[in-house]
Amino acid sequence: MHLAQKTRDPVQITAVALKAYARVAEAWGLGLREAAALADMSESTWKRARKPGFAGELTKDQLLRLSAVIGIYKSLELYFAEPLARGWFTRPNSGPLFGGSRPVDTAIEGGLPQILAIRTYLDALRGGA
Repeated sequence: MHLAQKTRDPVQITAVALKAYARVAEAWGLGLREAAALADMSESTWKRARKPGFAGELTKDQLLRLSAVIGIYKSLELYFAEPLARGWFTRPNSGPLFGGSRPVDTAIEGGLPQILAIRTYLDALRGGA
């Protein structure tokens, strides 16, 4: 059987996404409230979800959010040196998407469209566009 023919296990995908997202949230120093809101979860769900063995399911929106946030993290790590890469998301930013607010706050407020816009913005910077 080819790898492409294997079905993806949603439980495994969720576990990997949550583990990676938890590492990003920790690296950025996000508090419980910020990490939960960014993932579009209640604080109690985020507390359970970040522990190994979480048996809950995530919505497609939540999985897309986690994927996009992980992509933002990767872009920052590639584009900026330390400590800017780790602090960029939580520092006020005068860029066109942020208007002096912290990117994390605009991402929480704007939801998935803003998270995707931030990812696109960073990818454009990284690509030299």
